[in-house]
Amino acid sequence: MPIGPEPPQLLRQKLFYKGRKFNFEVNRLRLPNQAEGDWECVRHPGGALAVPVTPDGKLVLVRQYRFTTQGRILEFPAGTVEPDEDPATTIRREIEEETGYRAHQWQALGKFFLAPGYSDEVIYAFLAQDLEKLETPPGQDEDEDMETVLLTPEELEQAIMRGDPIDAKSICSFFLARPFLNGSSNGARDQ
Repeated sequence: MPIGPEPPQLLRQKLFYKGRKFNFEVNRLRLPNQAEGDWECVRHPGGALAVPVTPDGKLVLVRQYRFTTQGRILEFPAGTVEPDEDPATTIRREIEEETGYRAHQWQALGKFFLAPGYSDEVIYAFLAQDLEKLETPPGQDEDEDMETVLLTPEELEQAIMRGDPIDAKSICSFFLARPFLNGSSNGARDQ
């Protein structure tokens, strides 16, 4: 069987809700194997994430309150890709707003589906190096409640293995970045 795009046949749209950041729909579909049913899907424009690394090898994360988890979790800085915006532009803005750092060296790490069982959201991951702390960082969004946290790669890996509250996109991106950490910037290229 092929891997990649193979859209189902839309038989009937049953529900559509347009939200602030994403849309929700329920559709009657016929799948490629001819099975028919009603499926729910969160339609998301995608997100961009940075794995920021300070000159001394520390990772820059945020401890952010998330109402869905009813608590604070560790995450790498990330944001929703705006309409007609390149993910690299998105993450350059978000890293400054969320952490107060600017990166001068960028490398694409890859892209991945976040939760394909119910969403089409794709995360575009980047390695951000040659960081500069901004004297006057841009203001955060009104609904953001976060603080910047610096960890070594080993400390983050230990937190992941302990089961500390860390989101999946950050864990995945950390392991994509792992070969470039510990002072190595081999293969880095500007984006």
